[in-house]
Amino acid sequence: MSTTAQPSTDRKELRLKQYLRDRAADGEMYFKGKFIADDVGLSPKEIGALMVKLSDSATDLEIEKWSYTSATTWRVAPA
Repeated sequence: MSTTAQPSTDRKELRLKQYLRDRAADGEMYFKGKFIADDVGLSPKEIGALMVKLSDSATDLEIEKWSYTSATTWRVAPA
């Protein structure tokens, strides 16, 4: 990985995490990456990769793969 790619990835991760915090503030939410891609300005593939990363690192959110039917459905709730 080049040194210039890391800051971009960090910004994408922070943008997605803030979006999830805002949307799950009142309780749990379920979504597929392809349906929020435009909202966060990321591709569904980027969202999937970041969700796996966030599921391990985000201490203020509960993130889990919920199901897989034509795309992964994610469950997000405040921790």
